[in-house]
Amino acid sequence: MLRSALLAAARSTNVRRIVESNPLTGPVVDRYVAGTTALDAVAATRALAARGMRTTLDHLGEDTLDAGRAADTVNAYRAVLGSLGDAGLADRAEVSVKLSAVGQSLPVDGEKIALDNARLICEAAAAAGTTVTLDMEDHTTTDSTLGILRDLRVDFPWVGAVLQAYLRRTEQDCRDLATAGSRVRLCKGAYAEPASVAFAERSEVDRSYVRCLRVLLEGAGYPMVATHDPRMIEIALDLAARAGRSAEGFEFQMLYGIRPDEQERLAAEGHRLRVYVAYGDQWYGYFMRRLAERPANLAFFARSLLGRG
Repeated sequence: MLRSALLAAARSTNVRRIVESNPLTGPVVDRYVAGTTALDAVAATRALAARGMRTTLDHLGEDTLDAGRAADTVNAYRAVLGSLGDAGLADRAEVSVKLSAVGQSLPVDGEKIALDNARLICEAAAAAGTTVTLDMEDHTTTDSTLGILRDLRVDFPWVGAVLQAYLRRTEQDCRDLATAGSRVRLCKGAYAEPASVAFAERSEVDRSYVRCLRVLLEGAGYPMVATHDPRMIEIALDLAARAGRSAEGFEFQMLYGIRPDEQERLAAEGHRLRVYVAYGDQWYGYFMRRLAERPANLAFFARSLLGRG
């Protein structure tokens, strides 16, 4: 119930206005969001690289219904990619792109505009010497996102995809994408979805995650294991060993600000660890989904606000 309420709040303009206007919110958001500018994103990348970790940078924004704003998002990605190249950090960072932020949700030619805009970002990534991963959003966009992925991979075969284990279709999508050269980030999922398309119980999602992990780790692609769950981390290590995967043959991914000690531990043990670093001023939807994912996040938020009240 709490998770559903928070996910509903993530799409509420009234709740958004209240949260964004609260002066006590900012210091808490800083735990999960690296800053508002490309310079902030590059600084976070540099700090994580010094500790042996890679990053994927997400310029925050989604559900864009204005073509000009979509173009601004493209320019923001091109700017941060150029900055990564100039700083010599392109081998330590890539970017993650929500297609709804670059035009997918536009009422006229949205899919074509998103493809064209994503292509511009991929060109900038190639010039900088790094890669792009397409984030996955709610289930209504899955087919469109995978279609754009296929089109982009004609010219940029390294473009990565995200699959969400709570969707009933995902195990088959994993089979389709577990091919040579394919990069797939597997996460549990962070949107409110109907039971007709998604598993509702945590135990069902966990079992689906393990099934999908097995498919990816036994396949020919490059799995990116996105989880903070200690049990899933241990299962992933066991499945990777059974599949004959070396430490270079897959990576773990975790969110900026969540379980940093575990991130340090995995990196220190020689595992590839990539941190998902969000930045920008459109942080509200992202922040609310982080609260919904783990009750501990909400408790931290509440304690922080009370402590500053």
